[in-house]
Parts: sequence; structure tokens; C-alpha cells
Amino acid sequence: MTKQFIRVLCNIDCEWESFEPIYRTYVNDELFAERTWRWTEHYLEEMLQIEAEPGEYIIRHELVPPHLAILTVTDMRVDFGPAIIKNNILKITQHED
Repeated sequence: MTKQFIRVLCNIDCEWESFEPIYRTYVNDELFAERTWRWTEHYLEEMLQIEAEPGEYIIRHELVPPHLAILTVTDMRVDFGPAIIKNNILKITQHED
């Protein structure tokens, strides 16, 4: 099967106290990003660029311990490529030429 290029977007917000939390983004078990959250009263639009064969992939975001924070991910969507996303599961389909 041919690998497909997919771009996934989502909004990330974090409420925190004391020290800046770190969060990680995974596709299945592959680490895609690790960021230190430094903002207050703002959210970020996270972009994942994925090149993978058709199939299902789990996207997850998690805080790195220790943390005193709440991470919120909303509006996860496919911005480009032959795929759909539902409940953090990305389903890549074969692109028809």
C-alpha cells in the first residue's frame, strides 16, 4: 500500500499552576511532539503531519509527570488528505488517483 500524507489539526489548552507543564503528542506509540506550556489564557492550534499507510491510528496527548495541570484537546480534525477522525482514532484511506 502507498503511504498517504495527512495533516491533522486540533486546539490545545492547558490550565496550570506553579510550574510550566510539559505535554506530549503520540500517534500510536510514536512520539510526535513534546512541548512546554508557557501561555495563560490562550490556546494553541497543534498541527500533526503524518505520512502513513492506510489504516487506523490512535492520537493521544498526555501531560508529563509531575504536573499540576489540566490539558484539554478540542476540535480534532483532518485538514488535508484522505482520512477521517473520530474519538481520537485517525482512519487513513487509500487515495484514488
